Amino acid sequence: MPGHLAAVVEELQRGGRAERQIAVPLALRAVQQDVRVVGVGVADDAVAHNRPPLSKEVLAGRATFDSLAFRPRASVADAEWRLGTKVVASRLGERIVLLDDGSQIPYDALVVATGTRPRRLRCPGPLAGRHTVRTLDDTRVLRDELSRPGVRVVVVGAGFIGCEVAATAVGLGVAEVTVVDPLSLPMVAPLGELLARALLKRHQERGVRFALGTAVAGFEGGDRVTGVLLDDGTVLPADVVVESVGSLANTEWLDGNGLDLADGVLTDEHLRVGGRPDVVAVGDVARFTNARYDGVPRRVEHWCIPTDTARHAAKTPAARLTGGAARSAPFAPLPSFWSDQHGFRVQSFGAPALGRDDVRVLDGDLAGDVLAGYHHDGRLVGVVALGGPATVSAAARHRAEPLRQPAPHRPRNPLT
Repeated sequence: MPGHLAAVVEELQRGGRAERQIAVPLALRAVQQDVRVVGVGVADDAVAHNRPPLSKEVLAGRATFDSLAFRPRASVADAEWRLGTKVVASRLGERIVLLDDGSQIPYDALVVATGTRPRRLRCPGPLAGRHTVRTLDDTRVLRDELSRPGVRVVVVGAGFIGCEVAATAVGLGVAEVTVVDPLSLPMVAPLGELLARALLKRHQERGVRFALGTAVAGFEGGDRVTGVLLDDGTVLPADVVVESVGSLANTEWLDGNGLDLADGVLTDEHLRVGGRPDVVAVGDVARFTNARYDGVPRRVEHWCIPTDTARHAAKTPAARLTGGAARSAPFAPLPSFWSDQHGFRVQSFGAPALGRDDVRVLDGDLAGDVLAGYHHDGRLVGVVALGGPATVSAAARHRAEPLRQPAPHRPRNPLT
């Protein structure tokens, strides 16, 4: 059926990961060569790019900006890539998306891949000197700031990006690096207390300072930040502040369509949005259930999720555009993430956050390389390695074994 249009809505600057989310149009082309693919997005420097290295290799100068650039595969190279354009609204009932240049794009199948943007602190004080790490331009500017002699850096947020930026800054020889977080330990939400304490010790041994259990109340300075005021009254001197306090899903353009946008876009087990057969959501904007675990819809911002969601979601528009029926098992991916800090790696497979209350050392010890298992209701649901290559390889071997079989499918619609 020639003439069908698949509109891939992809804010490449903020959603990113396009090199994997194009699995959706690739799957469509596999079943129908004449499908028209339109990609819409805002891209800094008109270049879509891979994001994980920004806070590590690129910020440290070990990778070039050009090495991250996304080059469309031949099978979608003839797609219409409308970079520098932003989707501002949609009328799903009419199958139309509206762009900021006043134009409209009709579609037969719509892929929501608008990703996230950094959350910013709403505190009084100057804006100059405050940074996020999300785009190539963000990293370029921050790297120049960190190269100044005697610079003092305060990182707000002890999650993935915050810990990586702190480690990178220390490696660059920054004079003083302090991490602030209202929680009691770095990365405690995904890792639990056992490994988070081990991670804290490693950072402290390498010169990173921490102000934990306290929040930012404001920023001091005139035209530019000179200090960070904490809610306990402490003032941390700061020439540079990096805000790493989470993300917000880019869903505003979907307002008015009767969707659940409370935290990203709620989907069903086939990644359909609002139960519609013509709209799917992929990547870290999608809030989906995972049949492998507890069935609670969640957004997952790990590197693997854009690929996994795109491959699963592609079956729905592919079936629609070819007149077939989409038949697939409920979505049951095995999440994974890694984080490189100070020359060691944190490598995870599964859902350790579900097993934070029952963590057991499987191999090694907390003073050195360690492999930990995370258990929920007595069952292994995740493994995390902290250390060098051998320990990471051990985690990968556990990945090859089923951490937990997907739960039996009970037909239901989480949107109702």
